[in-house]
Amino acid sequence: MSPPLPPLVSLRAFEAAARHMSMSRAAEELCVTPGAVSLQIKELEATLGLRLFIRKPRALELTSEGQAYFASLKVAFRMLREATEALQKTACARVITLSCTSTMAVQWLVPKLARFEAENPGLDVRISISHRLVDFSRDAVDLAIRHGLGRYDGLVAERLLDDELTPVAAPAVAARLSAVESLAGLTLLHDETRDDWRLWLAAVGAERVDAGGGPIFTGSNGAIDAAKAGLGVALARRSLVVRELEEGTLVAPFPQGVANALAYFLIYPPQALARLEIETLRCFLLRAAGRPLTG
Repeated sequence: MSPPLPPLVSLRAFEAAARHMSMSRAAEELCVTPGAVSLQIKELEATLGLRLFIRKPRALELTSEGQAYFASLKVAFRMLREATEALQKTACARVITLSCTSTMAVQWLVPKLARFEAENPGLDVRISISHRLVDFSRDAVDLAIRHGLGRYDGLVAERLLDDELTPVAAPAVAARLSAVESLAGLTLLHDETRDDWRLWLAAVGAERVDAGGGPIFTGSNGAIDAAKAGLGVALARRSLVVRELEEGTLVAPFPQGVANALAYFLIYPPQALARLEIETLRCFLLRAAGRPLTG
């Protein structure tokens, strides 16, 4: 049976003091007082039955036994630090951080992540909610989904979801919409801005419907939730309400959709795909969006 080891806290105190040749600097590193370090070393010496330091008025000096012990402990603590660092790097490599807006997360991304996790056990996807442009060198983000024209200097941008604006409403509200002009008698729900409704109404020639009224929802998917609750008609990006349309909680009462050059893009630095975990998530997202895999 192996003899018991001295307490780890005493070994740490001795190793730090011997490395710095200073009780006060060892205490600084360990976030304790110099007196606590000195006490731990005295307890270690008592456990071992040996003196490890010669204490002088303004200096420390290792005994021959202390020098031999420190040489071995220094290697052991270095191995512990290296093993811990390697373990943390391995754990971080299994984490993928994806940035997107709250609406994209709730309406499209999150419902698909359960399948990704089932297909890729051990991979941990973290969602970072943000509406601003990502700085990949600073923000600790691996991939991002953003709405725009796909022009991002120095980054790869792959078209993920096309952008088609479509009025949606709860079934009871949709039943009151016999024609586009009948929108004039209902509340229009706006997501972030009234510009989308103005664009859609102009495109379908609904000149008598005023887009200037109705509440504006900022953040999350408030306009869609309000439409599901029967509070009015929201103008949604069809790609983000596919599930609700399939389930029947929302209805698209008109065939007209307004497509434009805007879309949701998957963006990332060119070197990001060197990590297999990121490439795995990229491929999954493109397949989920019905996009061909390239590269």
